[in-house]
Amino acid sequence: MGNSASADCATDHIGITCPKGETRAMPDTKLSFKEMCAKFDVTPRTLRYYEYIELLSPEKDGRARWYGSREVARMTLILRGRRFGFSLEEIRQWLLIYRKDGTRAQLEAWIALADRQLAELDRQRTELTQSIEDLRALRETAQNSL
Repeated sequence: MGNSASADCATDHIGITCPKGETRAMPDTKLSFKEMCAKFDVTPRTLRYYEYIELLSPEKDGRARWYGSREVARMTLILRGRRFGFSLEEIRQWLLIYRKDGTRAQLEAWIALADRQLAELDRQRTELTQSIEDLRALRETAQNSL
């Protein structure tokens, strides 16, 4: 049913990239709306929203939606971007760059976004470390009061 690649390959915007630079075309398997939700563990509302804001463009046959390898790869990138803390608008702009300006511009834009996000995550980690230290100190003070 779904697209499967060996564990040592990663999905990207052109297919499956494996070690040593080998690229394999993704199969032309089409996923239904329900299969796409299950594959990525997202709600139907989320999938519809990603379509609404034009992150995904499935083929439509009447009321049915079909998701090919391009949409599966895009969804992988969307979810990866969300996990890294990028906004949906940043992800949408990044995906648009690929369609308009090609891979080099896409990678340059992504590097700039990644640098900014890494700085933000480092800042958050510093704050979190300080919060943990403060909470431990308060807990120890309370424990010593018993």
